[in-house]
Amino acid sequence: MKNKIQKILNELNDLKQITLINMMQIQFIFLSNKLDTLIAKMPINSNLLQPFGYLHGGATMILAESVGSSISLINVKKNKKENDFNVFSIEISANHVRSIRKGILFAKAKICHKGNTLHFVQVNIYDEKKNIISFCKLTNIIIIKKQICP
Repeated sequence: MKNKIQKILNELNDLKQITLINMMQIQFIFLSNKLDTLIAKMPINSNLLQPFGYLHGGATMILAESVGSSISLINVKKNKKENDFNVFSIEISANHVRSIRKGILFAKAKICHKGNTLHFVQVNIYDEKKNIISFCKLTNIIIIKKQICP
């Protein structure tokens, strides 16, 4: 099982090339054996700060959506043929409860509801000392790709 988990994490990290996830330096670092919890990390740098010198809430949302949609992707892939679906976030909200200026952020995404069409995901954003920075929730929709007749 450990090899399977590492393979999935490697695939996620390979998928991010030439994307916003790569530009934000987000790295997927942990996946639970049940495939219901995914953790990623993101370093805070000056490009992610708002004018007052604190982490921009939008950067936090990018991290939350990246990890939250990825956990849905993992769970859909295990039940459906590869490449016959898309996963899209259709709603995201956050409560930012603590500000931060530097360090590394972690995002822990856990699927709360896994239906055939909708997934509800809770994402907690925290710092290196495990202080909560933001509570986020995400709704993902799974859409089957339409077959094109030749």
